[in-house]
Amino acid sequence: MYPAVLALSDIFAFIPAFAVAGLLRSELETVALQWRTIFWVASIAAGVFLVAGWFLYLYRNRYRVSTFEELSVLALAWTAAAAAGCLVNILVFDPRAPTSVVLLGMSGAGVWMVASRVVWRMLRRAETRPDPRGRKRVLVFGAGDGGSQVVKSMLSDTGSRYVPVGLIDDDPRKRNRSIEGVRVLGSTENIASLKDRADLLLIAVPSAGGALISRISAEADAAGLTVLILPSTTDLFGMMATIEEARPLEIADLLGRTEVEIDGKSVSDYLMGQVVLVTGAGGSIGSELCRQILKFEPKRLVMVDRDETSLQGVQISVAGHGLLDDDNIVLANIRDRDRMFEVFERHCPSIVFHAAALKHLPLLESHPREGLLTNVFGTANVLDAAKAVGVTHFVNVSTDKAANPTSVLGTTKRIAESLTLRAGLDAPGQFISVRFGNVIGSRGSVLPAFQMQIAAGGPITVTHPDVTRYFMSIPEASRLVLQAGAIGITGETLVLDMGEPMKIVDLANNLIRHYKSDAEIVYTGLRPNEKLHEVLGHDGETMAKGVHPRIWHADAASQLRVCDPQQLLDVAPTDLAVELMRWCTNTESATQ
Repeated sequence: MYPAVLALSDIFAFIPAFAVAGLLRSELETVALQWRTIFWVASIAAGVFLVAGWFLYLYRNRYRVSTFEELSVLALAWTAAAAAGCLVNILVFDPRAPTSVVLLGMSGAGVWMVASRVVWRMLRRAETRPDPRGRKRVLVFGAGDGGSQVVKSMLSDTGSRYVPVGLIDDDPRKRNRSIEGVRVLGSTENIASLKDRADLLLIAVPSAGGALISRISAEADAAGLTVLILPSTTDLFGMMATIEEARPLEIADLLGRTEVEIDGKSVSDYLMGQVVLVTGAGGSIGSELCRQILKFEPKRLVMVDRDETSLQGVQISVAGHGLLDDDNIVLANIRDRDRMFEVFERHCPSIVFHAAALKHLPLLESHPREGLLTNVFGTANVLDAAKAVGVTHFVNVSTDKAANPTSVLGTTKRIAESLTLRAGLDAPGQFISVRFGNVIGSRGSVLPAFQMQIAAGGPITVTHPDVTRYFMSIPEASRLVLQAGAIGITGETLVLDMGEPMKIVDLANNLIRHYKSDAEIVYTGLRPNEKLHEVLGHDGETMAKGVHPRIWHADAASQLRVCDPQQLLDVAPTDLAVELMRWCTNTESATQ
């Protein structure tokens, strides 16, 4: 509605409203009304309303018509006009108009103003409502804030490829809700009956857990609907929820639990304005760490990796190009002690996230010396270089396989945890480790392997029908690492409370359903030194909740072991795996 038309409509409301008020008063009581006074009061109230509306930007395109903000300003202008009309009537005119006529006239004018706006908004919405023909018809799950935002964004964008046709919500209190004329049509139980009305289903609940997402996905798949999902509130990072931000459902969304969120302020307090260094920056965790860290505005982010291609990939993801011409992109191997000291002395980081490691369990069983050189000696090199420049926070990325380890991978990461703790006892900064389960979707993890097997037509190979693992997504793991730096202190290992572990065979079945595949599952047997079930803590290790409700603080100091890794270099390669295990099982060993 144009401002001039809006102003004329509002001013026009006063005289008829006061006239009707006077006639009603005459019907109720036979009195001699001062019609001239009534019209003067109406005119003065209209003038005050117009002036107040101008100064409150009611007629200067600041507010969309019939929004809460506009109606709030309208109420302020109306109050000013009503007060002026009543005062002028009492103080200036004699005889005055009945006060009831003034109040009733103002009420009538107010009703007209609100009604005219609502009617215009309804007519305008009907004119501009996108035509479903040629667009994707969207059934939106979630009639809360996320659903409201995404419905309004689709309706307001005339060029959108999508149009909302209905909402579904399992909350019975929202059963009769309507958002911009889009009604709640039922709950998840009604998805099958609504399949002919829609082309896709959008999950617009950013906080939805994996169990709920899995159930909705199963219902939508059965109905033949494509499923999209909005990112989590953390991933949205304050942006408005729109369907353009939605993405296809990923297997990580089906983990069956709510992802851990972080306290952004505490993370920002120690990252902002600091020089931050990440080792293994080109890996799955390292690259996501870099992307997350940049949100908190560090002074500089130094990205270290031994793989030039991986460094180019992470630069593309954070800078939009892969020119590799940035001094903060560092090609270096953590095994090279002198090179580590050179890198740290040049960049002088205050905060270090150590994510570089070898992580493939069966490969390290065959080549234990490689695990020793990278996971143990490489970690020692990074720790010593960090101590030399006086870092304030050092976070070592560990794994649940380090808890009661049975493999070379677990043992080398267990030694790395002890080295981190011992370094912290000799340094003023906070040196901690972060331990979590399998990172789903990371390079070389079970998910990409299953996806390649499905793409090849199967079979999917699972080691054992009862094998279980703890799972988390790459962004979630990275957030945990950042949060650990904010709340952890030397002497602790932080462990994510990841809920119940998931059967690998269930993950395989979810993937088969997700990709609508006919691939079969084949069991191959547990690999050497592989556990059937992982644990998150060592035997005798005490864990307690701290300031974050989903992060456990393990008393790592009570588990400190004395170890000189140098002695392991003298062990024959064929005996190294056994010697590593002796160190972790309290048996007699030359390394103790």
